[in-house]
Amino acid sequence: MANPLYNEFGPVPQGMPQDFMTRLNTLKQSVSDPNAMIQQMLNSGRISQAQYDTAVKQAQQIQQMLHQNGS
Repeated sequence: MANPLYNEFGPVPQGMPQDFMTRLNTLKQSVSDPNAMIQQMLNSGRISQAQYDTAVKQAQQIQQMLHQNGS
């Protein structure tokens, strides 16, 4: 069974799409403390623990793909 990220986005291209990098940089500039923001979202019920856990897994998978492509 294929990875859910692979099903959604397909194979990771050799270079990161420019739009993705632009959106990532915008996000980095707008969030000063990501951990505090996530904690506030959990505390307020805006996201569930299950949603958080799923997002963490996806982020780890993306990080692994980026490291594989960068080597």
